[in-house]
Amino acid sequence: MPERTDWEAKARGLLRAEMAKNSVTYAQLATKLAEIGVAEDERNLRNKVSRGKFTAGFLLQCLIAMGVKTVRLSDD
Repeated sequence: MPERTDWEAKARGLLRAEMAKNSVTYAQLATKLAEIGVAEDERNLRNKVSRGKFTAGFLLQCLIAMGVKTVRLSDD
């Protein structure tokens, strides 16, 4: 079973990959989150994503704010 930090790294990687795929910067993500009622500034977003220490709820908020409809969790 992967360690907790392995799962956090996977979540961080998933969020960063979706940001890159959708050409969304941290500043743009902060704006998109504000549009759905989530107050996060760019600096806080950078720190939170960099650490990989965020909840599943936060991950879903980010994905929804970016308009992501589906995610691929594995290359298998």
